[in-house]
Amino acid sequence: MKKIRQYALCLLTLLLIVTGCAQKKRLHFCGSAENDLYQLLIAEKFNVHRYDTPEAAVANAPKGSGVIIAADAYPEERTVVPHSVYEMAAQKKVRLYMEYPQSVPGLEISGKRHHATLERGVVSSTVFGEALKPMELLGMHACTVLEAKAENPLMVLAKVAGFDRAEYGIDDVHTYPLLVQRDHVMAAMTKLTNFRSARYGPQASWKKVWEYILSWLSADTVQLKTWPSDVTPMYARNQPMPKDALQKSVAKGVDWFYKGRFFIHPEGRERWSQYQGDGVTPFGPPMPREMPNGDGSLGILEGHASKVSKDGSQQYRYWIRADVQGEAAHALAAGGNLLGKPEYLDQAKKLVDFIYSSGLGKTDPESPVFGLISWSLTHPNVHYGDDNARAILGVIGAAAYLGTEAWNKEIAANILSNFRLSGIQGFQEGRLDHMAISEKGWQHFAKRDFVNPHPHFESWMWACYLWLYDKTGYRPLLEKAKIAIRLTMEAYPEQWKWTNGIQQERARMLLPLAWLVRVEDTAEHREWLDRMVAKLLDNQQPSGAIREELGAGHSGFGRTTSNATYGTTEAPLIFENGDSVADMLYTSNFAFFGLNEAAHATGNPRYHRALKKLSDFLTRIQVDSKAHPDLDGAWFRAFDYGRWDYWASNADHGWGAWCTLTGWIQSWIVATQVLVADQNSYWELTRDANTTGEMGKLIKPMMGKGKNGQER
Repeated sequence: MKKIRQYALCLLTLLLIVTGCAQKKRLHFCGSAENDLYQLLIAEKFNVHRYDTPEAAVANAPKGSGVIIAADAYPEERTVVPHSVYEMAAQKKVRLYMEYPQSVPGLEISGKRHHATLERGVVSSTVFGEALKPMELLGMHACTVLEAKAENPLMVLAKVAGFDRAEYGIDDVHTYPLLVQRDHVMAAMTKLTNFRSARYGPQASWKKVWEYILSWLSADTVQLKTWPSDVTPMYARNQPMPKDALQKSVAKGVDWFYKGRFFIHPEGRERWSQYQGDGVTPFGPPMPREMPNGDGSLGILEGHASKVSKDGSQQYRYWIRADVQGEAAHALAAGGNLLGKPEYLDQAKKLVDFIYSSGLGKTDPESPVFGLISWSLTHPNVHYGDDNARAILGVIGAAAYLGTEAWNKEIAANILSNFRLSGIQGFQEGRLDHMAISEKGWQHFAKRDFVNPHPHFESWMWACYLWLYDKTGYRPLLEKAKIAIRLTMEAYPEQWKWTNGIQQERARMLLPLAWLVRVEDTAEHREWLDRMVAKLLDNQQPSGAIREELGAGHSGFGRTTSNATYGTTEAPLIFENGDSVADMLYTSNFAFFGLNEAAHATGNPRYHRALKKLSDFLTRIQVDSKAHPDLDGAWFRAFDYGRWDYWASNADHGWGAWCTLTGWIQSWIVATQVLVADQNSYWELTRDANTTGEMGKLIKPMMGKGKNGQER
C-alpha cells in the first residue's frame, strides 16, 4: 500500500510538472490565423489560443500569462488597443507583446511613419545575452516604422555599414526605436510577426529574437526547433544529394528564365518601356505571373534588383543588356542540349539574332565601331570590353550547341574590333565611348602605351584573342594576349586593381591562363595558372564555397568607409576579410567556368576536386521557393556559408546581396554545370568552330587602311 501511495505521488508530481510546463507555454494570440508567428507557434506545439480582438485576448488570459497582439492591418492601419485593455493586463500581470501600435502607455509615438530602404535592425541592448550582442544587424526588408521616442530600446532601425554588425556604431546616424520593453509591455514599432512572408534575415538571428520574446511572454525558456522560410537553399549543408542533383540544378536553372517571365512578350513591351526608362534606374515591380513569355526575339530582361518588398517579392531590372542576351543564349542552348529541350535551343537562337536585329551589335562594315556590341539598348554608344567578351563567348557557346556557323562573321568581327582598340600592350581600359572611337579612329587606341592590370575589365577579352588565334593562326592575337597576361602576372598582387574584391580578379584570370596553356603549354604558363588557382583555392571552404576577400590598394569599390556612404556606390558583400560570404555575381560564377577550363587544360587532379566541390556548393545553394516562383531556381549574388543563409552586406547600390542576373550569375553557372555534367570543357566544345574564312575576309579591311588612306 505504501508503494502504491508513493507511485501515485510520483505520478501526481509528474503531472503537475507537465501541466505547469504546458501552462507556462500557454499563449494567447490576437490576429489572423495566417500570421507567420501564429503558424510557427502551432507547428511548435504551443498551447496557443487565438482571438479576434485585444479585449478578448487579455480578458481570457490567465493571470501572469502572455498575450500577443499582431498588426493585421500593417502598414496601412496602426493597431488600436484601448487604454482599458492595458489596465486589465497590468492588473492581471499579463505580459503583453504588441506591434505597430496607435498608443502605448509611457511611450511617445508620433503620427509619422518611416519607410525603410537601406536601413537595418541594430541590437542596442544586452538583454539577448550572448545570443545577440549589441551592434549585431538584422535585415528588415522595406519595413514601415512608427517614429517614437524611447529610452534604451532593445533594437533600433538605422542605416549603418557592416556585414553582420554596425562597424561604425550608431552615434552618427538617425535611429528609430524598433522594439521597446516597459514593465509588462513589449512594443514593436513595426511588424515583426511577418518574419517569414517579409523574408527577414539572417534567419538564425531572428529565431533568437523570437526565442527571447516568447521566453519573456511565457516566463519560461523557449527554444524553437524549427524556423520556417519561403526562400531556402535547395539542400542543407550536409544533406545527402540525389544522384541526379546536378541535372536537376540545370533543369531548375533554365526553367527559372521562364518562371520569372524575363523574356519580353509583345504584350509586355509597354511595361518594359515604362520601367526601363533611360536606363539610370530601370527598376519596377515583378512581371505579372499571367504575362506570357516571349520567344526571345524581343530579348530578355536583366533579372531582379536586390530590394525585397514587404510581401517578400523583389523588384525587376527592366533593362536590355547586350551581354545578358549572349550569355542567356549560351545557358539556354547548353540546357536544351543536356535536357533534350529543342524549344530552349530555338530561343537561344532568337536571343543571339536579337543582338544584331536590335542594333546592339554594330554590323556596318564602313563604321569605325563595326563589330562592337553596345552595352544596352539605353546606352547604344557605351562600350565595355569585358561585356563584349562575355556576350561573344555566349554567342560562340550557343553556336556550338546549335551546330551553326551563322554568326561566324559577327564573332570574328567582334574579337578583331576589340583587338584593334587595345593598346600596344593589349589593354583596353574599362569603358570606351563609340563617339570617341568614331572621332579619333581605332589607330589612336591601338597606339596607346597603356597598362591596366585589372582582370575584371580586361582578361576575358584576352581569352577571346587566344580562342580566335587557335581557330585562325592569326599570330598578332596570340602575341598581344601574351604581353598583357605577362604584365598582369608580373604586377600581381601589389599593382593589381580590384573592383569589389581581389578574389574576383583572381577568378577572372583563370580563363585566359587556362587557354594560354592550351595554345602554348610551357612550364611558365602552367606556373602562372597554378599560382592563380592556388590563391583562389586558399579561400575555398569545406562546403566548396569560395570566400570573398578584399585586396590592398587600387580599389574601385572597396570597403564601405562610413555609415553615410553605405548604399551609395557599388560595393563588396563583406566588410572585412574573414566574413563568411561567397559572391555569385563577381567571383564564384567566373571561377566555376575558369576552373573547369583549367582542370581540362592541365588534367590537374587538385583542380578537378576543387571544381567538383564548387559545383556541389552551387547545386546546394540554388534557391528553392514555392511562394516565389520567379525566384525558384535562381542564384542570389550573396550566400553566407557560415549561417547557410542568404545574407551579406547590401551596400551595393545597383547589384546588392539579393539580386539575380539572367546573364552574369545564372548563365555562367548553368552553362558550366552542363559542362561538368558532360565532363567537357568549353574549349573542346567549341574546337570545331570554323572562323578561318570569315577572318580572311575581315583582316585586311579591319586592320588595314580604309578609304582616303585613313586607318579605320
